[in-house]
Amino acid sequence: MNETVILTPEERAARKRRNLWIGLSVGGFMLLVFFITMAKFKAGVP
Repeated sequence: MNETVILTPEERAARKRRNLWIGLSVGGFMLLVFFITMAKFKAGVP
């Protein structure tokens, strides 16, 4: 069974917008973890 879903232009735009926000959220979280880690290294916390 090979069923293909055809998305409307509105659904494609919504998917693109949602993926953008997910990507930005993951990137922001990674930056937050990086800066917290660097601050702990600088403070000498193991």
